[in-house]
Amino acid sequence: MRATFHTVITAAALAALLAGAGVAAARSRDAQGGQQNPPAAQQPPQQQQPAPGDKSKEPAPISMDQQAAAQVSPEEEAAFKAFQEAPVADPAKKNQLGEDFIQKYPQSKYRGVVYQGLVSGYFATNQVPKLLDAGDKELALNPNDAPVLAVVAQTIARSFNGKAPDAQQQLDKAEQYSKRAIEITPTLTKPANLTDEAFLMAKNDTLEMAHGGLGLVYIRKAKFAEAIPELEQSIKADTHPQQDPVNYYLLGMAHSKTSHYEAAATAFNKCAAIQSSLQPTCKAGADEAKKAGSTQMSAPN
Repeated sequence: MRATFHTVITAAALAALLAGAGVAAARSRDAQGGQQNPPAAQQPPQQQQPAPGDKSKEPAPISMDQQAAAQVSPEEEAAFKAFQEAPVADPAKKNQLGEDFIQKYPQSKYRGVVYQGLVSGYFATNQVPKLLDAGDKELALNPNDAPVLAVVAQTIARSFNGKAPDAQQQLDKAEQYSKRAIEITPTLTKPANLTDEAFLMAKNDTLEMAHGGLGLVYIRKAKFAEAIPELEQSIKADTHPQQDPVNYYLLGMAHSKTSHYEAAATAFNKCAAIQSSLQPTCKAGADEAKKAGSTQMSAPN
């Protein structure tokens, strides 16, 4: 069976979480002269104070890029405000404002926030190459941005091209990003601009994508037994009225590959009950699983 692993539009709560986290990071960089602290594991060791007159050990002067990042003109502030206030419901407009901002202010202290917004906007408009590029740039600034890690991981997994020269590296990258997002998400601090309900939904969206992306990576690596619990966790985290049918389809596939035919039929039927382009494929998958279960011995759960 084959299916198109499309990118599902995220909830507005995810975009809000991205924006909230980005603004906090930008303010942190602003307080430090435009620089962002490296992750704790990468903090440099304490340096000894240079002896008087020893210029070889004096701190390096602030670079031009650092100076530019620390200074914000009224025009830049206005451009950033316009980007922030652009409605999420109009991602094409927001994407254009973000692209224009980055082109005009490539060293802005706000560039991380803009990259986050572009990831969300490209996700909504299914612009995969642009999403991956913006995601890489944001993660270079903030390696622990859990929502971006999850979005990029799922996107890599669902848009995977097995014939690409770096196919294996891309799968490994998606696996690494998914695992990091799963680890970080429970530790996230609620941004001030989110309600408790919206924050919980945003975290669930992040975990849904991270576990779902990891489950698909395992399927692509033929690790079907390992895919099952990840896909089950993704479905559990999906609290939207209409769940993502792709994860049910993938779960059905993983159960079929491990000879859990009854579980496969159940997953395929749940996929078929959700209105999407996958309905015919999932109905066929359920029929095949039931037929296999009647003629072959199922593996124990």
